[in-house]
Amino acid sequence: MGKKFALNIFYNLAIILSVFGLVWCYNNHKYLPAAFLVGVVCCLFYFKYQLTKEIRKSFKEKDPK
Repeated sequence: MGKKFALNIFYNLAIILSVFGLVWCYNNHKYLPAAFLVGVVCCLFYFKYQLTKEIRKSFKEKDPK
């Protein structure tokens, strides 16, 4: 569970930094790196969603109901 917690923190930090980079690219008219960062953010959100599903599934399996 500790690895998943650390991975979640990594995903959050990477998303935040990518969004800041995206804003910087937009303000400085650097559209090619901005397009790359949009793809990175989309991938990170997908990975975070998959991790959340996996954590929810593991909690439901541990529930003794």
